Amino acid sequence: MDDNKIIKFERPKPKKEAKPVSPTQRKALIWLALVAALIGVWSYYQFVAPPNLPGH
Repeated sequence: MDDNKIIKFERPKPKKEAKPVSPTQRKALIWLALVAALIGVWSYYQFVAPPNLPGH
């Protein structure tokens, strides 16, 4: 008999549950994001933005 035509029902593998993030880790991530945003804004105005020349 050809096995290609037989449907095999298999139990799905259990999904791993996501670990909840501790409050300390959450605060650290928020502070890290804020510092990264400030560095990004500073570097934009320092290196990318056109200079603000008086009289133009």
